[in-house]
Amino acid sequence: MPLNASRNSLVLPILGLLVEQPAHGYDITTRLRERYGHLSVTRSTVTSLLKALEKAGMVSSRLPERVGNRPPRTAYELTAAGLADFRHKVETGVRDTQAASVDFVMAVAYVGVLPIDQATCILDGRVGRLEQELAALSGVLDGDVLEVHMLEVAYWRTIVAAEATWIRSLVRRIRAGEIGWPAQRTDQYGSADA
Repeated sequence: MPLNASRNSLVLPILGLLVEQPAHGYDITTRLRERYGHLSVTRSTVTSLLKALEKAGMVSSRLPERVGNRPPRTAYELTAAGLADFRHKVETGVRDTQAASVDFVMAVAYVGVLPIDQATCILDGRVGRLEQELAALSGVLDGDVLEVHMLEVAYWRTIVAAEATWIRSLVRRIRAGEIGWPAQRTDQYGSADA
């Protein structure tokens, strides 16, 4: 685990699950494994991250509760600072991460935590950046090098173009109201702009 636990790749999905509902470490571990099979998730890592996030003021713990015959478990919930940090992580993940990266996938999974206009603006900006990357890649294939020695460039162009096409379609569907958008959280966390 990194010295700064907030940089761990599990932090974003942990905070995302806590946006949905307060939960204890066992529940979070199970839900992470079910939703994100590509992530390496252990109960001890989730527990350590929850404790680090609590120490950093991102989550708060509730008094341990016993359910049935199970031992008492501590549930965690987001704080206002945790929600603000989560929104910031989603925004920067959607805007700044490399094309076709797990970091982008995790950030776009929670783009609904942002106001709809902000989300579509950031996604449009990402498409612009991807188009610039495609333009830069276009010149790479011109020249004296045999295509067989540059297959990775053609592959990467295809991946970047596919992501740009997918995002354009996503933005169109969001703007057309085809994708339901959650109401912004303004309850115990304060304003939606937090």
